[in-house]
Amino acid sequence: MSERDVFEYALLRVVPRVERGEQINAGVVVYCRAQSYVTALTHLDEARLLALDPDADVVGVRALLDAVERHCAGGDGAGQAGADDAGRRYRWLVAPRSTVVQPGPVHTGLTTDPAAEAERLLDLLVR
Repeated sequence: MSERDVFEYALLRVVPRVERGEQINAGVVVYCRAQSYVTALTHLDEARLLALDPDADVVGVRALLDAVERHCAGGDGAGQAGADDAGRRYRWLVAPRSTVVQPGPVHTGLTTDPAAEAERLLDLLVR
């Protein structure tokens, strides 16, 4: 059996009206320190979002989710964070905030393939 590494993940939740606290899962952020790996995968169910708030800014929410993906990827597309290491980018994303796109609690697990784990979690918890 191959060695498994600890990974962490948090759901990305869209809260269209923060004062109401209603939310939908729209992505997952996965970090594996041992492999210096971080990624964000997103999937926005527009119908569910609009069911919570018919006036939700779908374009704006998509832009925020895209920004999270770019932040995780690093490089030029991540702006100032592009030069940060994977752990620092992950910690910034999972810090609590009161905005339309919020991270959920951090969970942990073991994996040999954090990229496959991210896909599995997106299918299980978001799609």
